[in-house]
Amino acid sequence: MKHIIHKAESRGYANHGWLKSYHTFSFAGYHNPERVHFGMLRVLNDDFVDAGMGFGKHPHDNMEIISIPLSGALHHQDSTGRDKIIQTGDVQIMSAGTGIFHSEVNASQVEPVTFLQLWIFPKVNNIEPRYDQKEFNVADRTNQFQVVVSPTQENDSLFINQDAWLSLIELEEGKEAMYTIHKEGNGVYCFVIDGQLEIADENNERRDAIGIWDTTDFSLKANQKSTVLIIEVPMN
Repeated sequence: MKHIIHKAESRGYANHGWLKSYHTFSFAGYHNPERVHFGMLRVLNDDFVDAGMGFGKHPHDNMEIISIPLSGALHHQDSTGRDKIIQTGDVQIMSAGTGIFHSEVNASQVEPVTFLQLWIFPKVNNIEPRYDQKEFNVADRTNQFQVVVSPTQENDSLFINQDAWLSLIELEEGKEAMYTIHKEGNGVYCFVIDGQLEIADENNERRDAIGIWDTTDFSLKANQKSTVLIIEVPMN
């Protein structure tokens, strides 16, 4: 087993007033040649957006883009005519494919919104752009892995144009879980949303992350109640 640890404080940070964003990997004005991607995972941003503010319409192509609200709600619009609200508990995925314009704005004029956004390189380029979102029952991830994105849409997860699986788990204090890699050659990037736990025998706290590869499985053990996003992607 090989691994790399990225502590929360080692991330890039940008403060634009209305937007405060932590960048796990090189993004916009933050460039770290040692932190460009983890396998096919290119971007993992941890964003805070003030009430009524957001990202105006902008383009993407040939990227799988996943948004996961942690608090509040996002208002999504795109060039296909979609106009959606993404609530806490929802997961959204957009295959940019041949090209799409979209905007993401805080749906509230009163409360801030916090969300994670991931970019994953696609398996097939230049597909027709597609969009999907789904509400997931938070209770279904207690002490077990809840698959929210997969290429097989297992357990009614959202489809992704890549051999990648995204799962969420909420481990109660003292509980342990074993994660098994879905596809040979994949690695896993574990991002601790909240809590404190041991992953592959390494200590991780809130917003820390650990990348793991060259293994078939690894363990997670919570020292306190913890929520973790598991991102399994091809390494090549």
